[in-house]
Amino acid sequence: MRVKSTSKKTALTRRAGPVRERAACGAGGVPTGMRTIIFALQLKRVAPPARVGTARRLAMPDWKETLNLPRTGFRMKAGLPATEPDAIARWEETDLYGRIRERRRGAPRYVLHDGPPYANGEIHVGTALNKILKDFIVRARTMAGFDAPYVPGWDCHGLPIELRVDRELGKRKRDMSVADVRRECRRYAERYIDIQRAGFKRLGVLGDWAAPYQTMRYAYQATIVRALGRFVEQGLVYRGKKPVHWCIGCRTALAEAEVEYEPHRSPSIFVEFPLSTGSEPALRALAPALADRAAGVLIWTTTPWTIPSNLAVAFHPEVTYGAYATTTQDGRAGAIILAEPLADRVAEQIGRVLGAPLATFRGADLEGLRFRHPLYDRDSIAVLADYVTLEQGTGAVHTAPGHGADDFHTGVKYGLDVYAPVGPGGRFADDVGLFGGMGVFESNPRVEAALAERGRLWGRSDVEHSYPHCWRCHKPVIFLATSQWFIALDRGRLRQRALDAIARVRWFPAWGEERIRNMVANRPDWCISRQRSWGVPIPALYCTSCGEAMLTTALTEQAATIFEKHGADAWYERDLDEFLPPDFACPSCESRNFERERDILDVWFDSGSSHEAVLDQRPDLEWPATLYLEGSDQHRGWFHSSLLVGLGTRGAAPFREVLTHGFVVDAAGRKMSKSIGNIIDPKTIIKRYGAEILRLWVAMVDYREEVRLGNEILARVVEAYRKIRNTLRILVANLFDFDPVADRVPVADLEEVDRYALARYGEIGCTVLAAYERYEFQPIAHAVNHFLTVDLSAFYVDISKDRLYTFARRSKARRSAQTAIYTITDGLARLLAPILPVTTDDLWRFLPGAREDSVHLADLPADCEALVDRELLARWQRLLAL
Repeated sequence: MRVKSTSKKTALTRRAGPVRERAACGAGGVPTGMRTIIFALQLKRVAPPARVGTARRLAMPDWKETLNLPRTGFRMKAGLPATEPDAIARWEETDLYGRIRERRRGAPRYVLHDGPPYANGEIHVGTALNKILKDFIVRARTMAGFDAPYVPGWDCHGLPIELRVDRELGKRKRDMSVADVRRECRRYAERYIDIQRAGFKRLGVLGDWAAPYQTMRYAYQATIVRALGRFVEQGLVYRGKKPVHWCIGCRTALAEAEVEYEPHRSPSIFVEFPLSTGSEPALRALAPALADRAAGVLIWTTTPWTIPSNLAVAFHPEVTYGAYATTTQDGRAGAIILAEPLADRVAEQIGRVLGAPLATFRGADLEGLRFRHPLYDRDSIAVLADYVTLEQGTGAVHTAPGHGADDFHTGVKYGLDVYAPVGPGGRFADDVGLFGGMGVFESNPRVEAALAERGRLWGRSDVEHSYPHCWRCHKPVIFLATSQWFIALDRGRLRQRALDAIARVRWFPAWGEERIRNMVANRPDWCISRQRSWGVPIPALYCTSCGEAMLTTALTEQAATIFEKHGADAWYERDLDEFLPPDFACPSCESRNFERERDILDVWFDSGSSHEAVLDQRPDLEWPATLYLEGSDQHRGWFHSSLLVGLGTRGAAPFREVLTHGFVVDAAGRKMSKSIGNIIDPKTIIKRYGAEILRLWVAMVDYREEVRLGNEILARVVEAYRKIRNTLRILVANLFDFDPVADRVPVADLEEVDRYALARYGEIGCTVLAAYERYEFQPIAHAVNHFLTVDLSAFYVDISKDRLYTFARRSKARRSAQTAIYTITDGLARLLAPILPVTTDDLWRFLPGAREDSVHLADLPADCEALVDRELLARWQRLLAL
């Protein structure tokens, strides 16, 4: 509050010399907020004018020199793109990470285990979001008193890297050995590890960058094979022919986590399977009204190319099916069977009037009937399956055991062949009638034409639906039965043990628990083999005499011992005899002649073994990890594989807590893609604004949902940063002559407004500390920003300027304000350090008093709760509301 004196006498009697201590006025007097500049103006107004012609003029003092004007080396303009690299270089030169580790030696351990990104391509805003969040947590846990090391890692094997190398090699690859290709893949991965490491360090992420873990390191490769050996030891690994997601373009099986569902246009067809002559008596006995009719069953599919592989038609045992009058192509009376509840909808889709059913029966009554294949001279059997639904189609499901997981299990139940006459390139075998040598998708119109020619195509259209695509080449994938290595989920109660372990983990957000639980509960056996070169080979053997496949613990341990010394490339370079345990022979025929397996392990098994290779083998870490933090897609990826490997090797989950974040989208909520042209490169943001802006953006958004990023959003973040920095600068600038030891005023003796400011700071501090514990950063950014710009800049600093600028330097009233400002500024530097590490470290250097040379060696504030005075806060809130 400013009060202008109206008394000429008062103005004239004030001294114009050095500022003197003034006592605070009582309840009815003038407040202490009167400013010296007003006094100076009053004196100037009433001073007698100089006489005309007088040679000697009065020498007026420089009133500015009498003020305690703020000053600091903490810059108003941050110049982050230029200053951040210097700060990061200083951290490296002074071994800040090593000193933090030494300082926290013996403290309670907190381990955030880094999920390894692929060593492929430059960092993007998604990986930047992930690494920044991890850095928030590790820094906050460190400053909370924990020993919180951060060991970054890279996933170095797998399809993304091999495909890039394939493109770089081009035709040269044809003349290269597998070992040569693998060496090129290793060099490629090493190159991008260096590129990504530089990018992550530029984000201000602190960690053991000199000694990261890499899945292609020899010791890591040996650990992978030993982990596989533990599954083998428990009898959980088997080889079999089952349908898997198969990428035609990449010519390999895909894991569940490597399949992305995208919109796709597919043909939708209704096909009749006529009743086999041998089943006519059974149907007549079931439904006499059909005795003189040519009966058949109607199925629906969006994969016409799988019709040649059909071996059965599945019915739900409890659904009521009806037989509807039709006319055959040659004019005879017919009947078509489909689920009664779907009759009206199907009639509309095929453009026919079906009318009332001639007969009805339960699906269970149809089991064992045989229907003629619509294209070939063979029967398809009627089977029962609980997965048949009435959501779409006809209620009778076309079943090809070689091209679907449900189809496969039904086929196993009924003893059907796993028939899949399609090669790895997605082409039919030459002996497939009508379509030999043809690509499966290419064959769709030919299949439709052949069905129409035979009068078996009852209707067709095109449908837009969600269809599985390869995550790498983005081409549609197929279900294809191939011989693969699998981990059985239902042997040794592995699935149930995983479900039990999920319940013992804390999931952030909470819905993550149900999501991964459903995935584990419903997933098929884990296909762990891949038909590629760059990865850890499966150390299995095949007997050349009888074809027996062998994978034993003796083989895995022998391979692991060699891999530790020479790396997994040895599998392709060294003599096979070196991998044979003593006296090893085929258990079936006792032959000693073998061929080695050419498949590699699923890279999700590689990364899923990281807790074995890293947490258990580094003295600065421990098993299990405290936290795994990745994108929400990792419920079916790294979280999932790590959980299963943990159960297989240790009998427990390798993490106590799991936290997920959403994906980064553009300002309109669209997925970022090159085709749209809406990709935002983090390097562009850093070059223009600095990494601190990117970090503040992460803190200001709700990262657990989709995270939006665009130019307008960044502009708001920049403005928020500017306000935060300017307020911090005002605060530290008013401490230029303050000694925290000699000049600090006890809290009880502070001016009431200063105690109020400290109480508000205490409230904010408690909010921030609690939010760090919950991994919630948006409340931190909002609370601190509001406190700095509203509580401090717009109110407290403004009303404190009189005392700070015009009172005697050593006056108690001024030292009271400085004590509050010092406590607040010191605390805010600590509270914001995990989010804005460069800015707060810069601020820290200009705070008075003896202290560590970096804020990152300090602790979070410990006095916040003690500063909260509820009664004082309530009183001032009432006052400010007036």
